[in-house]
Amino acid sequence: MSAAPGVRISTLPNGLRVATDTMPSLETAAVGIWVEVGTRDESAAFNGVAHLLEHMAFKGTHRRTARGIAEEIETVGGQLNAYTSRENTAYYARVLAPDVPLAVDIVADILQHSTMDAAELERERGVILQEIGQAEDTPDDLVFDHFQATAYPDQALGRPVLGRAEIVRRLTGDEIRGYMHRHYGPSCMVLAAGGRVDHDRLVELAAAFSELPADAIADTEPARYAGGDSRTERDLEQVHLVLGFAGLGFRDPDYYAASVVAMALGGGMSSRLFQEVREKRGLVYNISSFTAPYRDGGLLAIYAGTGETEAAEVLALICGESTDFAATLTEADIARARAQMKAGILMGRESPSTRCEQLAQQLLIFDRPLPTEEIVARIEEVDVTAARRVLTRILSSRPTLACIGPVSRVESYDRLAARLS
Repeated sequence: MSAAPGVRISTLPNGLRVATDTMPSLETAAVGIWVEVGTRDESAAFNGVAHLLEHMAFKGTHRRTARGIAEEIETVGGQLNAYTSRENTAYYARVLAPDVPLAVDIVADILQHSTMDAAELERERGVILQEIGQAEDTPDDLVFDHFQATAYPDQALGRPVLGRAEIVRRLTGDEIRGYMHRHYGPSCMVLAAGGRVDHDRLVELAAAFSELPADAIADTEPARYAGGDSRTERDLEQVHLVLGFAGLGFRDPDYYAASVVAMALGGGMSSRLFQEVREKRGLVYNISSFTAPYRDGGLLAIYAGTGETEAAEVLALICGESTDFAATLTEADIARARAQMKAGILMGRESPSTRCEQLAQQLLIFDRPLPTEEIVARIEEVDVTAARRVLTRILSSRPTLACIGPVSRVESYDRLAARLS
């Protein structure tokens, strides 16, 4: 299938891809750079450098101070932001259409001319240490880091995105610059825009990225799912637990089937887990299932927060519903999940920021834009047979359990694994 109407892609001589998804009826645009590098591209000794780099990029260039960057974008009513994930780093802006050149200039400036000023580094180091401390004090967030580390032990994919405090404290400006120079090559970047944008004009503006390093060094280690058990005793009101399995990567033929299964199992108020554990028994406030796909693997997991005395029953119910799901799954379950996924995709098409990000991510993962009708068709293909097949495939992996709180009543890992076998 061809790209959707309004989508255009150009590749510059240095390898940088420029992609636009035009929405001419809007007055605004989203524009940014997506870099195919994240936490899984860090060595153990530098865990947290990708996230620290993302912060430091905004802390001043040879032309702009940190305050100047903020004031310049906000003077035109724009918003500038960034994020780091396990596989990507993004720097993006939302502006009125006439201010796209300014947004591109600022992003190009911070990615090529950041000074990594020593005083700014010390201040931002403190900010990130506060962020790490906040995460440590938020068990319903922290449990996901413990789950990730247990699913992917002793490898970059299992390390926290924020990094470890002891490493963040010692990283130097030269080390951050070195990491940026090694990994921020144009061949692993996409300059994407959505909304009221002109593709040819954006290609002209992309000349501002002429000082990127010649190319990036790819040293990403393959994902090696292991599974296992992680329990952290804390004096909390609730036990926060995540139970999961080896899931499927973006390029896996069963990727869409896995997404539909996760939605049907615990993706909404009508899902099996929500109805059985919360609505019928009142054992939790929050329970949900989700997929976490990567380029070469992934996870399917279930999160729940519950009381100390209810934890054993909740975990047993999750295991029972998960293993019984393949046998009891109905076409109505799958139809609801498909409808939820399609609605989410089509609603996202109304947002220039979402369209911009999706276009960039698709180019990084698939090397082409995926037309909406193709994605919807793949979702529509998922039936009960496909869902049962993929669920059986996922549940055959060794389980991963992470829990934080008063965990003494959570059953043993061996008994849990026996329930799931």
